[in-house]
Amino acid sequence: MSNEHHVHGMDGNPDFILLLLGLGALLLYLYAVVKSNRMYRKWPFARAIYWFLGLLCALLSVAGPLARFAHINFTAHMFDHLLLGMLAPLFIALASPVTLLLRTLPLQSSRRCARILRSLPFRILSDPFASSTLNIGGLCILYTTNLYANMHHSYMLFLAVHLHVFLAGYLFTTSMIYIDKPSHRTSYAYRSIAFILSMAAHGILSKTLYANALDSIFSSVQVANGTMLMYYGGDAIEILILVIFFSQWFKSIHPRHTVIPIQKELYPSKK
Repeated sequence: MSNEHHVHGMDGNPDFILLLLGLGALLLYLYAVVKSNRMYRKWPFARAIYWFLGLLCALLSVAGPLARFAHINFTAHMFDHLLLGMLAPLFIALASPVTLLLRTLPLQSSRRCARILRSLPFRILSDPFASSTLNIGGLCILYTTNLYANMHHSYMLFLAVHLHVFLAGYLFTTSMIYIDKPSHRTSYAYRSIAFILSMAAHGILSKTLYANALDSIFSSVQVANGTMLMYYGGDAIEILILVIFFSQWFKSIHPRHTVIPIQKELYPSKK
């Protein structure tokens, strides 16, 4: 039984490039905030903090010591999974990047981008059941096929898998809680059903891995610890999403408790 893994091309420049991309994303967001503040209401400072935390979680999972340790330790890998696939998407969603983008683009470009976001492909992908399938289905393919082992031998495959994990997690999160204005709105009941089924599927996958998967790659102790972290850590982050979800549901029933409706933040009044 071997747990030695090495991703070709993992040493050296790739980490530095990823860190530069993360720094660039942070600076672009801050530039957009400054530009937005000149034309509209002041952008909430908390959203910039969420953006920073989201980028930090994503970078920690793909670059640096934790990412390297995750290649030889399944528990560390699952911690990476929680950071990249669940916590980073939640923080990025709370940062409202789409709203900020539409506020800072020139008017014609903003309208064009809004039309793209309302197009049929985006409407399909942002459906709660479709996003849940991409999110959980991708994890099932990763852990029940040779994909997990193969990605440790190809840096491009490693990046592609991790990019999918993040994007699928972000798409799932934004299809459940509406921080940015959604491309199409679905009912709370519809989303709650999709969320419950997704939680069940995530739990089933965790228990399946705990029972009989990946023992040929990692020790049974690592698999047990990693899958328990996936199960209970995933539940903890899902509870955070549920708190936001039910808070939004409550405000929709009792609108007097809502100070600024989310849908009015997209094109707010100028100062």
